[in-house]
Amino acid sequence: MSYRPYQQIERRKSRQIHVGRVPVGGDAPITVQTMTNTLTHDAQATIAQIRRAEIAGVDIVRVSCPDEESTAALAEIVREVNVPIVADIHFHYKRAIEAAQAGAACLRINPGNIGSPERVREVVRAAREHGCSIRIGVNAGSLERHLLEKYGEPNPEALVESALEHAKILQDHDFHEFKISVKASDVFLAVAAYQQLADACDHPLHIGITEAGGKRAGTVKSSIGLGSLLWAGIGDTVRVSLSAEPEEEVHVGWDILKSLGLRHRGVKIISCPSCARQGFNVIQTVAILEERLAHIETPISLSIIGCVVNGPGEALMTDIGVTGGGSGRHMVYSAGKQDHTMPADAMIEHIVDLVETKAKIIQAEMDIAKAADVAAKTSAVAAE
Repeated sequence: MSYRPYQQIERRKSRQIHVGRVPVGGDAPITVQTMTNTLTHDAQATIAQIRRAEIAGVDIVRVSCPDEESTAALAEIVREVNVPIVADIHFHYKRAIEAAQAGAACLRINPGNIGSPERVREVVRAAREHGCSIRIGVNAGSLERHLLEKYGEPNPEALVESALEHAKILQDHDFHEFKISVKASDVFLAVAAYQQLADACDHPLHIGITEAGGKRAGTVKSSIGLGSLLWAGIGDTVRVSLSAEPEEEVHVGWDILKSLGLRHRGVKIISCPSCARQGFNVIQTVAILEERLAHIETPISLSIIGCVVNGPGEALMTDIGVTGGGSGRHMVYSAGKQDHTMPADAMIEHIVDLVETKAKIIQAEMDIAKAADVAAKTSAVAAE
């Protein structure tokens, strides 16, 4: 009995583009992104890092391409990974063209920074010829001089005006496969800019709080900013910017989406903070289970509660629940109902086995439902 949120978030209506095979915007699921921090010209190190992010559930990965060595390595990187790659380009238009030729699914550029109109035309031509979309990436820390002179400092209006100026350049070239970001390290500035941009256009939006900080502080900051936007229905793809490994960004991004009921993947653990009433070491148990169950992709909920005060209630809303008991035995719930007890010394292995088995059942049910839906749509099309 997987939990469903009481309140369904109504997402902003946006145009849909594609980053490789991944749809962004429209009615597509909100995607989770990260960015590598290896030297891109070290293809093997970059590929290894992307593969770790893939295991964590990343949908799209961005790599920086500051020089010709990096774009030269891009073809191998694209070939060896399973997610679309966004090439991060600043200023040098030739790097954008090379990245498109190497198989990048998207180019992160600001058209106004590329140079002459002819250079912009060449980049747009390369993107169109190689099936690349584009992300316009506006950042409060690198606003154009004329906007800083106009507004005096970075503010929401300046960020939005910059974004729309860059968008117009692409639109004037009849290129519309692009998304926009207006990031800032200040939560209030970023949220206000995205709110204004969401009202001003229908382009898909890549949301993030840039330079958010280390793992703990950055997670809190990103959760506040991204959570506020997503709750309001704003955002088609997200990146959590942490001074941490890329897979940590992916984990946090997924946790934010799962907390809001916007996407479901893997095991969602509901656990108590623990206290003197606990019948087992909750903190240690949850840490072990998070690691042991990280390979499961099927959406499934698990409650781990140390005592009977809140345990039965939380178990009502999870697929599998565990409540601490006495005499060395703990209660296991299935679909909200008491099912059986288990010995404390076999707790971890027993829970892992239960979750893996339940995940297979849920996945089979999902596959049957998906096949039925496809068959129904195929029949409807044939009937027309």
